[in-house]
Amino acid sequence: MSDHVYKHIELTGSSPDGIEAAVQNAIERASKSVHNMRWFEVRDTRGHIIDGRIDHWQVTVVVGFTLDG
Repeated sequence: MSDHVYKHIELTGSSPDGIEAAVQNAIERASKSVHNMRWFEVRDTRGHIIDGRIDHWQVTVVVGFTLDG
């Protein structure tokens, strides 16, 4: 295995469709400007409640990506 150096960024995604969709939204949006993403770690999960029901989920993830060069 070659040596890798990773940089980490923290993202928060949201979705009314659940936790996995919130994570996917964050990663898809970041992929438009951040390249070489390799892994993610869920750090925090929370939700927004309206009228006693879950309105949407928010998930904070740390994403690691390899540096160019």
